[in-house]
Amino acid sequence: MSARLDHLVVAAADLDWLCGWFLGRTGVEPTPGGAHDGWGTRNALVGLGPSTYLELIGPDPEQPDHGRKPRPFGINDLAPRTAELVTFAVAVDDLDAVVADVTALGLDPGPIASMSRVRPDGVRLSWRLATPPLADHGGVQPFTIEWGEGTPHPASSLSHPCSLAELSLGSPDAATIAELLERLGLEIGVASTERPMLSATINCPAGVVELGNR
Repeated sequence: MSARLDHLVVAAADLDWLCGWFLGRTGVEPTPGGAHDGWGTRNALVGLGPSTYLELIGPDPEQPDHGRKPRPFGINDLAPRTAELVTFAVAVDDLDAVVADVTALGLDPGPIASMSRVRPDGVRLSWRLATPPLADHGGVQPFTIEWGEGTPHPASSLSHPCSLAELSLGSPDAATIAELLERLGLEIGVASTERPMLSATINCPAGVVELGNR
């Protein structure tokens, strides 16, 4: 398997609040992304590098019919006015092959889904992803994403005012997660912890910001 760190996902119960919170902490205003039709969410992005970014995600008020249906990453259950690093994504070139390999490790890669969104400038992005059940490893097991042919990577249209200094993971099943990451070719250590733990240190113009799960 071969993969590369693609993006970190920070979620909140209100995306506008989350973007304001991030601006106040970092001095960086997130770039509007777009809506995820049928998923009940929308996002904003912050570039971390040429092929890495931070995704801020929350409910989309333009999809009120989504109601109480589950949104990804446990967004329905987040407390108001809290920002949580819920998981991270790794990009792969052959999603079907990686899903098969993850399954062979005894992990649930999640079902493959096709998605798309339209940027504010009208450019449509498409991708396929597999998101493991959040309850299994609390977001420490990354989800896998394969960007569509001809789709520009989201980071390619962003400036890169921030950079990722460190990503730290912890899990009660550290050995299994560590084996998965090693097979993906990712050099990310996993500590043995009582509960799933994610934390990221981001360098930004206003200083260092620490993101984590709760």
